[in-house]
Amino acid sequence: MKHPLSFALALGLLISSTAFAVDGLVVKKSPYSPEETMDRLEQTVTERGLKVFARIDHAAGAASVGKSLQPTELLIFGNPKGGTAFMACAQSLGIDLPLKALVWQDADGQVWLGYNAPGHIAERHGVADCVVVPKLSQALSGIAAAVVGD
Repeated sequence: MKHPLSFALALGLLISSTAFAVDGLVVKKSPYSPEETMDRLEQTVTERGLKVFARIDHAAGAASVGKSLQPTELLIFGNPKGGTAFMACAQSLGIDLPLKALVWQDADGQVWLGYNAPGHIAERHGVADCVVVPKLSQALSGIAAAVVGD
């Protein structure tokens, strides 16, 4: 039987390191502004040989229809070699590729970097044992660490 205090401590540590719990979303605090965090993400992705397909400014989209939204940008990136290897496990994975990372600022001013966990994506498509998941997870973790300074 697990000790309830251990569970409470683990839960507290998890909550303190993420903005909120969203199934399959890896979230890291950023010490940088939203723009600098996104610039660092785009630069890191490019330096690691990945292609940036799009950078989408959701806050600008909201402003274009007279609405306001905290700074929120999405980066879509990847490469055919890695994506093809992932899709070889289940072609339906193509709906979740290319990879995406979101940078946003919450109402308290904290900036966050988030991305879908490759293991979660693989589970969604029924291929949790896909051989590329560990390498892809490690690559995304490394990119996030380089961006936010973990």
